[in-house]
Amino acid sequence: MHWLSNQTENGKFNIIMTFMRTENKNDNSVLKTGYYSSILLAFVTFVTFAVAMTAVPKSGPFCLGNCIDYPYLDSLKFYPGDYYWIYLSIGQICIWMIFMVSFYFTSFRGKKIFGFISISFMLASSIILLVDYFVQITVIPISLMKGETDGIALLTQYNDHGVFIALEELGYLLMSISLLFLAFVFPRGNKLERAIQITFLLPFILSIISMVFFSLKFGIDRSYRFEIAVITINWLALIIVGILAGVYFKRQLR
Repeated sequence: MHWLSNQTENGKFNIIMTFMRTENKNDNSVLKTGYYSSILLAFVTFVTFAVAMTAVPKSGPFCLGNCIDYPYLDSLKFYPGDYYWIYLSIGQICIWMIFMVSFYFTSFRGKKIFGFISISFMLASSIILLVDYFVQITVIPISLMKGETDGIALLTQYNDHGVFIALEELGYLLMSISLLFLAFVFPRGNKLERAIQITFLLPFILSIISMVFFSLKFGIDRSYRFEIAVITINWLALIIVGILAGVYFKRQLR
């Protein structure tokens, strides 16, 4: 009986050790995914931001010269130069999705509700932005080339109060909400962790302030002013948090 008891205890011990090894492997997979997605997110967002800066406004209040007017049919002369940043942004959003899921799997059980809410807003934001960008690069240029111009004015990125701008505003607002809830998932600890948490919080606060400001000042005719502000806020936050999160995941791996 003593021998049987020892065998049973050894069996339980082996099962526990196997489970712990499996858990450690899973944790390492999550941490490695988080690390690489963080570094990629910071880098790709920076490159996207830099390329987007070269696509200066060709219409609206910030146009300084060589402007185009409604119905924006002569915008084809700016293709493909003004579209490079959109291709990059599609890749950036996909990396951001991986980054967000990595953080969800590092959250504590009691805080997974906030992580799930964050993921929900992330999916909504990603779908809106990906559809918006994919339509812009696949529909607008070829339609102009073939002379199929019906509805182009409403969809093109050069319309400062068109569908493209509106969907960007919505998509990046949802992105800031997603980052907001992720802040509640992240543990409060050392300076690095607090810095990451603050960086998650700021986009939502600044986005709401800028939306209220531009809405009060310009009403519904705010053009792309808020769109530029909300993109800038979120992209800067992603660059900063990507770097900080990369350091965080690297420390966890060690």
